[in-house]
Parts: sequence; structure tokens; C-alpha cells
Amino acid sequence: MNETTALLGSLRGTVLEIGPGAGTSLRHYAPQVRWIGVEPNARRRDLVRSEADRLGRHAEVRSGRAERLDQDDGSVDAVVATFVLCSVSDQAAALGELFRVLRPGGRYVFAEHVAAPRGTWLRRAQHVATALGALTGDRCRADRDTLPAIERAGFDVVELRLNTRAGPFGVAIPHIAGAAVRPAHTGEDTR
Repeated sequence: MNETTALLGSLRGTVLEIGPGAGTSLRHYAPQVRWIGVEPNARRRDLVRSEADRLGRHAEVRSGRAERLDQDDGSVDAVVATFVLCSVSDQAAALGELFRVLRPGGRYVFAEHVAAPRGTWLRRAQHVATALGALTGDRCRADRDTLPAIERAGFDVVELRLNTRAGPFGVAIPHIAGAAVRPAHTGEDTR
């Protein structure tokens, strides 16, 4: 069993996937999962539907953006977002929405580009690449400090791996993968 199947295959109930792209992750979910995908790109929504049909799976595909989800508070058992937080316009708002729609105790599964350590040549190169990308319409901002942002949003990170993947010109691009939980208790006194 590969890592993706292990992470996604263990999810149960209603799963909301943000930015599913062409739907390649659908094959990793358990058959009984109620899967909802939110994808801003109309062409990709069609690709997700085609992939779901090919796999014989029901998939509810919606238009939308991570920063403003059309989903009730605490209505999903798991949220999945892979390589999404580097491209959203407001990372804090997107994380706030993921936290809001996830039920207390629910899992947030993620894989994201992250900024290299401060003061390194790679961090400086990420800033340059982000600036150049903005000029060409590339929305990826691999220079974001995403792990602290996930924690600031209120999630408890329970599983984390730091990896690198080959990028342009063979440069190793750091990314994180793992799972976080929306705490069951917010620390409020309920007596």
C-alpha cells in the first residue's frame, strides 16, 4: 500500500477535497466515503466527473474556492487539500474555512510546498520564483510558511513528514505532508 492510499484510504464518512484537479486521488478513497470536491476550474471539474465515472464512483463536484466554502459548519468528517495552500489568495481565510467545515475531532490531510529555512539561498530563490510566477500568472507561492499557518488556524498536527521533490533545474523544493486534527475541545469551559 502506498503512502497516499494509506492516508486517504483510512478516511471515513463525508470527505471534502479542495482542489482535486483531475480527480486522480479518487481511486485511493474507501468505496463507502461520501466524496465532495471543490474545484474552481471548470475544465478540471469535468475531468473529476469523468474520472469518477471511469471508477464507477459517485462524486459530488462543486465550483468554489477554499477561501469561501459553501458547506455547513462542522459538516464533514475529513478535509483533504494537496498543493492548494500555495496557490490560494488568502491562506489564513482558506485554513479558517477548512477548520470551520470540519467536525471537531475530524482530520485534515495535507501536502504542501513550504518555504525553505530563512537565510538560505533556496528561500531567496523561492521569493524570486514567486515574483516571476506572479508575472506569468502562476499562482504557486512555494515561499509560504505553511506549517505555522496550519497551527495558527487551530489545528493540532498529528502526523508530519518533511520531504523534498525535484523542481526546475533539479532544485529540491521542500514540502510537507501529513495530517492534523480539529480539536474536539476548544478550551472553553462548558460547565
